[in-house]
Amino acid sequence: MTLSEKLKDENSKIKVGVMMGGPSSEREISLESGRHIYNSLDDSKYEKIPIFVSTDLKFWIINEALLWMNTTEDIQGELENQGAQNLTYQELPDHIEIAFLGLHGKFVEDGALQGLLEFLGIPYNGPGIIGAAIGMDKYYQRKVLKGAGLNVPKHMPVIQEDYEDDPETIIKTIEGEFNYPMIVKPSREGCSTAVAKVKDQKELRKAIDEALNWDILILIEEFIDAQEITCTIIGNDNPEALTPTETPKKGDFLTVEEKFLPGDASMITPPTGMDEGTVEKVKAEFVKAYKAMELSVYSRIDAFWKDGKLIILEPNTLPGVTPSTMVFHQAAEAGMGPGDFFDRIIELSIEAFEKKVGPR
Repeated sequence: MTLSEKLKDENSKIKVGVMMGGPSSEREISLESGRHIYNSLDDSKYEKIPIFVSTDLKFWIINEALLWMNTTEDIQGELENQGAQNLTYQELPDHIEIAFLGLHGKFVEDGALQGLLEFLGIPYNGPGIIGAAIGMDKYYQRKVLKGAGLNVPKHMPVIQEDYEDDPETIIKTIEGEFNYPMIVKPSREGCSTAVAKVKDQKELRKAIDEALNWDILILIEEFIDAQEITCTIIGNDNPEALTPTETPKKGDFLTVEEKFLPGDASMITPPTGMDEGTVEKVKAEFVKAYKAMELSVYSRIDAFWKDGKLIILEPNTLPGVTPSTMVFHQAAEAGMGPGDFFDRIIELSIEAFEKKVGPR
């Protein structure tokens, strides 16, 4: 029986490994995402197996006592004491039939883990290896988006080796290309990690040093004062955009807390000032970006809306699915509760896997 057949069989349950934690700067958000996935999946349809990914990239089946500890550090410190079961990579297919990745960031969202799951023959949510890699690398993805005729912020790459060899020339070049304020960010990090708005040269140098702690490739980017919107796109061959959400920021840029934690986020769906025709135009642009980046199953794409133009900022290929995130704001507009949304993601993940000819 295939997984798609098993999904329709009322007498069968699919073993879903809900993965959370990981080594990245986003592991605490990942823990909250994983808990919400685990809590929301229908017990009558799925056998839920919580899998904690430690910072050294080992897999552990954990019990609920561990699952509900405060932080990933608390969980990791008690894995052996609380009877967690350590799995080798090869043992994963013996325990799960599909991986639901509540993971975010390096090694778990950028195609690395997806490649391992492809090798093991385990379906997973989110895009395949190519889409995951493009989604994580802001510099490369902007080449793809521009090639597809989409708008992206003006930007410039800075490579660590070049900067360390001749920082003064790099600073002079940056100041010749951009006006203050400007944005500095790592190319391959997410969720506002090491993102800074800089107003003078002193702040620029400090922000570059900080961003280079996270990646050897960083971006200098124009500061855009505009309406910030985000949109969840769902689907494989014929993806559909949900109604976009405006996400007003409280400071210089949208923080992790504003994106994911209750009480911090402001969400306006649809965005202020957008009539129905404009919303449909914007949704079509988001779908175009989704296709250009080889995304599948679902992603959330962030953008600016300014002077009648959508400027694509970046995709979130495994978007945070904490209870308060804008993904569920948009899903509710489409008549889906969290359980319905996760059901749809599992259906699309199985569909994508069963259509594959090789890892993609």
